[in-house]
Amino acid sequence: MTRKHQSTDISEKTLGLEEEGSNSHSDSSPEGSTRPTKKAKKEESTPIPTNTKMPESLSFEKREGTIKFASWNVSGLKAALKKSFRTYVEAEDADILCLQETKVNTEVEGVVDHKKYKYRWWGFEDGKKGYAGTVVFSKINPISVSFGLSTHPNPKVTEGRVITLEFETLYYVACYVPNAGEKLVRLKEKIIWDEAMEKYLRQLDAKKPIIWAGDLNVAHKPIDLARPDTNKKTPGFTPEERKDFERILNGGKNKFVDTWRHFHPDTLCHYTYFSYRFQCRSKNLGWRLDYHVVSERILNRVVESEIRLNAYGASDHVPIVLVINDDL
Repeated sequence: MTRKHQSTDISEKTLGLEEEGSNSHSDSSPEGSTRPTKKAKKEESTPIPTNTKMPESLSFEKREGTIKFASWNVSGLKAALKKSFRTYVEAEDADILCLQETKVNTEVEGVVDHKKYKYRWWGFEDGKKGYAGTVVFSKINPISVSFGLSTHPNPKVTEGRVITLEFETLYYVACYVPNAGEKLVRLKEKIIWDEAMEKYLRQLDAKKPIIWAGDLNVAHKPIDLARPDTNKKTPGFTPEERKDFERILNGGKNKFVDTWRHFHPDTLCHYTYFSYRFQCRSKNLGWRLDYHVVSERILNRVVESEIRLNAYGASDHVPIVLVINDDL
């Protein structure tokens, strides 16, 4: 099953990762200190991966009686396919796989094993290649599928960025949130998006719980990027965007939860995006922009929320994974 919708254009990320030496802080701690605070930790049991190529082999656990979601900004699907994209996808074996920033205007064959993933929905811009584009591959047939944000004053600009799957027990909202743009030229549009996104999620949540997944293009707290002090006017870390994200999580009667931070409240230096510039990956200078957010009332179903830190090399992002108990 395949659906196609139009996406909007978005310029390349400009996330303010400055060249080594131009920043007043020389380490990669989000607080700019030489070591984590007493409360914060680096999860020192294993070193943080800084590989720049996808490992030749990967292995991930598959738990019985659970549903696994994987989300990944591939930063150009065709390019990712040439750089060990399938190594990760086959190793993860997620039940539902959401990709963002596909940058394609037609379906791409051979992305996944169609015998495993019988259901798939594409969102892209017809007629030309853009910077947006989403696709969801699923082993499970949903009740219904919808595209875009009906709550936005101009729903057309949301096409290609949101795909919502309805299941018996929850909604799964696969999302690629727009960037505020170089020099914040689209910050006003981003704020409008945030307001529409919040309204949309709360409308769904009034019916049944939600999982909101994808590249949400915001680093919520200073702990969520390597150099917060020099990026306060950078897209993704402006006060306006952070305030909007905080309101989406905690501003309504029913709360939403950033699952990775819930399970790793004090963990430092774990990021999902690393600029190709300035050797950011090898220096672990990154941003946590990718999320699995859930309705608070189903938090007890969450078994695991992880960042696949070692699965880098096919994109400038790494995948994220959410595992929940019981059927959808």
